[in-house]
Amino acid sequence: MDLNRVYSMSFAGVYRHYIRKAEKKGRTKEDVNTIIFWLTGYDQGALQRIIADKTDFQTFFKEAPRPNPNVSKIKGLICGHRVEDIEEPLMQKIRYLDKLIDELARGKAMEKILRS
Repeated sequence: MDLNRVYSMSFAGVYRHYIRKAEKKGRTKEDVNTIIFWLTGYDQGALQRIIADKTDFQTFFKEAPRPNPNVSKIKGLICGHRVEDIEEPLMQKIRYLDKLIDELARGKAMEKILRS
């Protein structure tokens, strides 16, 4: 996998897939946003700017205002890899987000997704 290509992908391009995946399973865009806000510390205004500016994943995570300290509680498989064992920090953050969106789409309660 070409990591530079993944990191330079527009967050906005993937965000719409997160929403579509969640909505197919009866969840909402607001649910997706709640996960993003929890994981990164962004708020609605910042997220709208990120989407409008087509911010890449590398910048999205690098500039996250308050990365959640409970990310270490996110465990399990995503794309055949254990998220807790991914060594490349940025790829691990991307996979954490993927994992949380998967849990949302599988119907897991928001309190469990957010490791409350």
